[in-house]
Amino acid sequence: MRVMVIGGTGHIGGFLVPQLVASGHEVLVATRGRRPVPSGGGWEKVTVLTVPDADVPAFLASHRAAALIDIVQSRATGTYEALRGACGHFIWCGSLWMWGPPGVVPTPEVPYGPALSGGYVTRMEELQRLRERAREDGVAFTAVMPSNICGPGKVPLEMSGGRDPGVHRAHARGEPVTLPAGCNTLIGPCDAEDVAQGFRRALEAPQAAAGEFFNVGAAYALTAEQLVRAFGEIHGVEIPIERVSWERFLGEVMPDSGANNHFRFHMCPDISKARSRLGYEPIHTPEQSLARAVEWMRREGIL
Repeated sequence: MRVMVIGGTGHIGGFLVPQLVASGHEVLVATRGRRPVPSGGGWEKVTVLTVPDADVPAFLASHRAAALIDIVQSRATGTYEALRGACGHFIWCGSLWMWGPPGVVPTPEVPYGPALSGGYVTRMEELQRLRERAREDGVAFTAVMPSNICGPGKVPLEMSGGRDPGVHRAHARGEPVTLPAGCNTLIGPCDAEDVAQGFRRALEAPQAAAGEFFNVGAAYALTAEQLVRAFGEIHGVEIPIERVSWERFLGEVMPDSGANNHFRFHMCPDISKARSRLGYEPIHTPEQSLARAVEWMRREGIL
């Protein structure tokens, strides 16, 4: 199948494109040229398209493909309108956070209210509109909703709720971590290789994937305390945990909602639908994904 991937040189795309090539697909990667094109892994068989600054949808439409995988979800509506006459399956990337604060764990593909950030609210509304439009047009629509992406190529979430290499260096030194008293929030690091698998399986099962949102992630999540322990085991140190009240944690230790949301709301996706309908099965545990990410940071001189 001729497949176009938007964002193919990024973190997820770096794993997805080789998977698609290995499965025998003809792959076109649309990129702004800001990242170097990887070598090896079948990339010599990939057609790389440098996207212009203007009239992007028309440019994409000029390179006809049977399916589109849009990892960055940029100009999604315009892209759909430009390609829908030729493209039979659109696969978009969302996020588990787009379902809103989860009401149950593991969290199924059900909205629990507005997403915790305005950007996610806007993107979710657009995906829902596109799903209805695709249904009217008789075009297959799929959205893949990963949890917290980890693995080689991306600095993972750390215990300050961000992706700061400096905090990771503090973890490597065994410096104390502060958590709220009684915090047992679940955090779901998911390897980008497993996220990529979700896109590939949706592509290769269009009838099962059409009109659906699919959570993807690891088979289980870790509590915040288990995450601290995992970092300690990876670095070969003991990382002490200091407990403070929730009031102090949210008011003084981690007042930014973009950071403290990771410790206030669970991220533990229910992946049963992707398993049963697409044959999705994660190959990395959260601990393995973290270890792979840390090893990558060491190789890159980040740690």
